[in-house]
Amino acid sequence: MEALRVEFTGDAPRLRTDEAMVRRGLVTTVSSPAGTAAVVGWAGSVHDRLAGARALLGAFARPGPEPALPVGDFAAVLVYRDRVLLMRDEQARIPLFARQSGGRVSAVSTSARGLGSAAELERRYFCRYLTGNMAQPHTELSPFTGVRRILGGEVVELSATGRMRGRRLSRTAGITVDPPVAVTDGCTPGQRLRRALEHAVGRRLGRTVACHVSGGTDSTSVALLTARLLAAGREGGHGDLVLLAGRFGGGELAGERPYLDEAVEAVRALAPGARPVIVDADDVADFDDFPHHAGAADEPHAHAFRAPFWSRLHAAAAELGCDTLLTGCGADPIVDANPFHLHRLARSGRLREMTSQARARAAASEQGVRDIVRTHVVQPALPLTAERINRLVHRGTVLGGLGHFTRPPWLRRGFARAHGYRAAGAAESRFLFGREPERSLYEAANYLAAPDPLSWRCAPRNGFFLSHPFLDPEVVATMRRLPAEATFRPGRPKAVLREAMADMLPPRIRDRADKIPFNEPYVHGLRAHGDDLIDLCRSARHPLIAEMFDIDTLCQAVREAQLGMGDSASWDRMNGSLALVVWLEGLLDEGAAAPGATVPVMMGS
Repeated sequence: MEALRVEFTGDAPRLRTDEAMVRRGLVTTVSSPAGTAAVVGWAGSVHDRLAGARALLGAFARPGPEPALPVGDFAAVLVYRDRVLLMRDEQARIPLFARQSGGRVSAVSTSARGLGSAAELERRYFCRYLTGNMAQPHTELSPFTGVRRILGGEVVELSATGRMRGRRLSRTAGITVDPPVAVTDGCTPGQRLRRALEHAVGRRLGRTVACHVSGGTDSTSVALLTARLLAAGREGGHGDLVLLAGRFGGGELAGERPYLDEAVEAVRALAPGARPVIVDADDVADFDDFPHHAGAADEPHAHAFRAPFWSRLHAAAAELGCDTLLTGCGADPIVDANPFHLHRLARSGRLREMTSQARARAAASEQGVRDIVRTHVVQPALPLTAERINRLVHRGTVLGGLGHFTRPPWLRRGFARAHGYRAAGAAESRFLFGREPERSLYEAANYLAAPDPLSWRCAPRNGFFLSHPFLDPEVVATMRRLPAEATFRPGRPKAVLREAMADMLPPRIRDRADKIPFNEPYVHGLRAHGDDLIDLCRSARHPLIAEMFDIDTLCQAVREAQLGMGDSASWDRMNGSLALVVWLEGLLDEGAAAPGATVPVMMGS
């Protein structure tokens, strides 16, 4: 989906933007004597996108040291007289790609599919994609040969004719990621988090705001802060509030309904005009209309199996004219105690302290100390080795012991060897654990949420992008600066968040220790659509599918998953592979989709 496109065909670039997205405020264009900026998303704040775009254009027009990137969810193209800058915020919510060859860029777009050729596919990308769910957003490779991704936080400078002049990583203005330190400013950890969350929510308030509400601590906290800010008119808040929820009348998930009702009641006590939109979801199952959801994405979408549930909720928000949709996504790894802190203790030789904390975690989670140490100390140290050993121990089934990095048995060994699967797995393990595994959860949470292909593809129709206050740079930096002893309290997950929201969360929600897992839609979906998924694989026509996959083994994995074999990691590997099969099939019919209307913003002379 092309929100903007730049062509370098002469002495000056041609910049065009999508008419529907401009009309709905998802793309903002501004001009000054210095040049023109097209910003997809928002920089600074949602409620003043125009000022944010102007500030971005002005900041990078000035001579001297390059400024830091503003907080926001954006991809931007800044066209000056003698140069063009391409940039994305560090959280990388909005995609941006460049088609390049020989040090020259010929076109830029938010769509890799719009720049690439279905006849020229980058096989190394597919090995990278198949290593896990977080592979796509932090690698330059795209599915198409010659099309490269602009990375999160990256600023790429081109000449007016598209010559590559340089690319560098920038940092977000005013947001630091200092090592953990003791709290010395007189504020409690909860007060510091509350302040950061209020700022994060305030930056995301539009005219009509929708909030996901599930009855959990995370989404309820975001909705409560949104209601308070809107009611007080703070942070630019002046709009309407919609509470968006999916409700299950039967099965395990029906147990969430009392919490959902209490969350809605608490929000409406602060904002009586808030409108609850409760969508009955009993008839929704994962993998419903899978060929559509997985095949229409710009890139392979590993979570396309869950699109039916989210698309139904988001369509309800779109009908009410919402221009912002806030979620509680990211709270688990961001505001909860980071278990990889144990790895740092072991690495620094503080074994007694590490053992003591591991025992406390084990008691709080009903796990064994050995399991805690293996997962959070040993595996980060030797991730590929640990997975290979686990795979050997659980031999006998396709899904048994399949983790995040090891080659899935349906990926042909020859293809993996020829196109760099081993190197891709090592790169992914370094990203997840690196030299400081205790920080990996922060990065992983962000990349799981960005970009969201379903939200992105539907944005022209829905009128909004998803936005995640818990993944705001200020919130992440606040939690990173807290020492481990301030965040870990045995038996009380997300202790700092509960402290931060103690005066607002209903007691029943504030004190709940866990939620019912969202497994039923997946089980129902595999039972209902498993045979169709197998038929889809066996009837696939794209030649790369047979070159890449042993279809019989992939189909056996689907059968095992239908029987409940495997675990979440192995199911994710299977889901991503199925989505890739459907996506490749969609390329065979790519000529059927018509591009949206565009508006010329700046035409070359």
